[in-house]
Amino acid sequence: MTPFTDFSRARRGVVRLALAFPLACGLAFTGTAQAQAYPNKAIKLVIPYAVGGSTDQTGRLVAQSLSARLGQPVVVENRAGAGGTVGHDLVAKAPADGYTLLFSAAGPLTVTPHTYAKLSYEPIKGFEPITLVATQPLLLVVNPALKVNNVAELIRHAQSRPGKLSYGSFGNGSAAHLAGEYFKTLARVDMVHVPYRGSGPALVDLVGGQIDLMFDVFSTAAPLAKSGKLRPIAISSSERSPQFSDVPTMQQAGVNGFEAGTWFGVLAPAGTPKPVIEQLSRELNAVLEEKGLRDTLAAQGAVVRGGTPAQFNTFFLAEYDKWGKIVKAAGVTAD
Repeated sequence: MTPFTDFSRARRGVVRLALAFPLACGLAFTGTAQAQAYPNKAIKLVIPYAVGGSTDQTGRLVAQSLSARLGQPVVVENRAGAGGTVGHDLVAKAPADGYTLLFSAAGPLTVTPHTYAKLSYEPIKGFEPITLVATQPLLLVVNPALKVNNVAELIRHAQSRPGKLSYGSFGNGSAAHLAGEYFKTLARVDMVHVPYRGSGPALVDLVGGQIDLMFDVFSTAAPLAKSGKLRPIAISSSERSPQFSDVPTMQQAGVNGFEAGTWFGVLAPAGTPKPVIEQLSRELNAVLEEKGLRDTLAAQGAVVRGGTPAQFNTFFLAEYDKWGKIVKAAGVTAD
């Protein structure tokens, strides 16, 4: 074997190695990309309330449709406790990898931070907003014995009897409570707040005449209003509800600037990669276009929203500031 032959063989070996190197790198890159593809395992959706409530019902609808779109299970985990703060704390401290998400209602993010002296999570810095799912207005209902047929009559009646009318809510610091405080401020009336542990017992007392009026969510107030056991006189949103097209909004009824209610949204722990947030937002917006889901939410009195993470963040910050001012003015504190 000549030196020339040895050199030729060596050169061919170098060429083969040079050709193989890009291929190997490409295969390695593909394998890494596949390993990092999102999602490649089940996603946990934490609902910070008990099974059966409006937040739980809406969250499960979204989870089912989102699972179908992502091709991975979206497993609901109810972590109720302390007005929703337990579930929020859990998600805030979870790995920021997109596999633990939060299905939140408004309270623990925009109200509770202003009523608790200290929280175990940061409502603004602790989460990445993904998509605003829906808003849910409240229905202002009164006991028919009160003899008021509209908001103007209610205001006159309350102003002539300061401190005599009572309004119920489904909890201290709840959306219903703050809607009542907001109404008191804008209408310049004095009423007594009576908190209950949920809508059910509050509505029982309202129908029975133990309290006079209440702002409540559609899912529980609407059946009693449609049956005539309660009288609906206004809705808290900026638009009328198809379910009660003859019932004016609070602003149409003369209470300028009044808009209240609750909302549902999906968030992730702070620091979750932006591409994951954007992917989830796209898929959630597609979910919100599904007719079956939209019809179900509409039947509950909810208004489907959607939008980008930036739009949700802007909405959230505005709600945080708005209810913070109302809480402070009313002197509302946690139980």
